[in-house]
Amino acid sequence: MVGNVVYKGPSAIKEIIYGVGVGLMAGGLWKMHHWNYQRRTKEFYELLDRGDITVVLPEDN
Repeated sequence: MVGNVVYKGPSAIKEIIYGVGVGLMAGGLWKMHHWNYQRRTKEFYELLDRGDITVVLPEDN
């Protein structure tokens, strides 16, 4: 008797839980992106301080 199922409309509690879940996942992805960018920047400046890399182009004679 599948025909007797009545649609009651959206559940506010479920919608809030879904919204919080999606928000936490998006926030986690954004935070991971930020940490990765921060790590890359820190590595760049460490290499620059050690002298392994430079931002000055060599002069061609």
